[in-house]
Amino acid sequence: MGVTAGNAIVATLRDDVDRLLAAEPEVRADEWDSVHQMRVATRRLRSVLRSYRSLFEPAPIAAMQEELKWLADLLGVARDAEVRAERFVALLAAHAPQDEFARLATESRAAETEAGATGASTVGNGYVPGATEYVRTDLVDAEKARYASAHAEILAALDGKRYHALRHELSVWRTHPPLHAHRAGIPAAEVFERILRKDRKRLRRLVYAEPAVSADDRVELLHDIRKSAKRLRYSCEGAVEVLGSAAKDLGTEAKRLQTVLGDHRDAVESRDAILARATETHATGVNATIYELLADAEEIAAGEALAKYPTAAAFVSG
Repeated sequence: MGVTAGNAIVATLRDDVDRLLAAEPEVRADEWDSVHQMRVATRRLRSVLRSYRSLFEPAPIAAMQEELKWLADLLGVARDAEVRAERFVALLAAHAPQDEFARLATESRAAETEAGATGASTVGNGYVPGATEYVRTDLVDAEKARYASAHAEILAALDGKRYHALRHELSVWRTHPPLHAHRAGIPAAEVFERILRKDRKRLRRLVYAEPAVSADDRVELLHDIRKSAKRLRYSCEGAVEVLGSAAKDLGTEAKRLQTVLGDHRDAVESRDAILARATETHATGVNATIYELLADAEEIAAGEALAKYPTAAAFVSG
C-alpha cells in the first residue's frame, strides 16, 4: 500500500518539533535571529497542524493550536520590534544621510534668523534642526527597548509551567501524536494531494476577491492572502517527501507570493509606525522632514512590492 498518511505526517511533525525545540537555547542566549527562527518554527508547526488536522483527533489538536498560538504571539512582540529597529536603521542610512540634513539644518537656521527667531525654540525642546540622531534615537532605540522588554517576557515564559508543559507535549508528539485511527491508515499521497488542493483553493478565493474590495479593506485582505500563501507553502513543504516535485514547485510559488506580500506589509507597518512616532513627539522643523522622508520612502517601497503581486499570484489560476 505504500506510505500511510499517519507515518508521513509523523515524519513531518518530527522535523517541525525539532526545529522549534532546537531554537530554544539560542533564544535564551539572545543569539542573532533566534527569536525569528523560533517564531517561524512555531508558526510553521501550527500551520501544518491546521492543514492536516483531519489526520488527528480534534480535541488534542485544538488544545495544541491554542498553546502554539500563545507562544507565537509571545515571540511575535519581540520579533516585530526587532524587524522595525533593523528597518529603521536601514532607512536612516539610505534616506537620512548626515550631510543632507546638515544642509537642511543650515537652511532652517537661516530662515529662523531672517524671521527673528531665537535658537532657544529648537534647542529647548530637543528638536535641533537636522538632528538625524534624535530621530534615530526616537525610532531605533525605542524599538530596541521594546525588544529587550519583550525578550525578558519570553525568558520568563520559557521558565514557566505553561511552556514546560508545551515542550513536554511536543516531545511526545514527535513520535506519538494523537492520530485519527482510520484516516491515518489511508495512503499518504491520496490525503496529501487533497489537502494541497484545499489549501490552494482557499488561497484562490482570496486572490479572486481582492480586485473587488475597497481601498480601505485591501491592505487587510492582502495580509490574509499572505497568510493563506504561507499556509499553502508549509503544507507543500510537509508533502514533498510524499508528492515530490509537484509539492515542491507549488510551495516555491506560494513562498514567492508570501514574500512579495510580506515586503508590502512590512513597508506599510513601518510607514504607519514612523508617522505615529512623529505625531507622538510633535516633530517640527527638520526633524519632521526626516520623519516625512522616511515615511515617503516606505510608501514607495510598499508600492514597489505591490507591483510584483499580480505576477506572484498568477499561479493560483493554474
